[in-house]
Amino acid sequence: MSERITVSTLGKSWILDLDGTIVKHNGYKIDGKDTFLDGAKEFLQKLPEKDLVVFVTSRPKELAEETEGFLRENGVRYDAIVYGAPYGERILVNDAKPSGLPTAIAITTKRDEFLDVLFEEDETL
Repeated sequence: MSERITVSTLGKSWILDLDGTIVKHNGYKIDGKDTFLDGAKEFLQKLPEKDLVVFVTSRPKELAEETEGFLRENGVRYDAIVYGAPYGERILVNDAKPSGLPTAIAITTKRDEFLDVLFEEDETL
């Protein structure tokens, strides 16, 4: 059963890890190519155009052409990719809106299992 997270109808910033979160961890090394985790491609393709999509990866910048080609070939829209990120924690910090709307959500998933979360918009937020 999916966890449910209620969010506003405002545009969102999606900051997503790549290996083990969106695609098979080290699949490009093990299999010679990337493969999406079940449900990841469909999730990414449904993100609204108004949303910002940023991938963060420990992959070196030398893999940019291969990585971006894979995303492009699969119709995945994104705004930026940060390469060479450290292997440790990724920490998200943001301020709350004056209305009280929390504007930072952090989710840790199991490696090689896609996000089991349903984001439901609430127009009253």
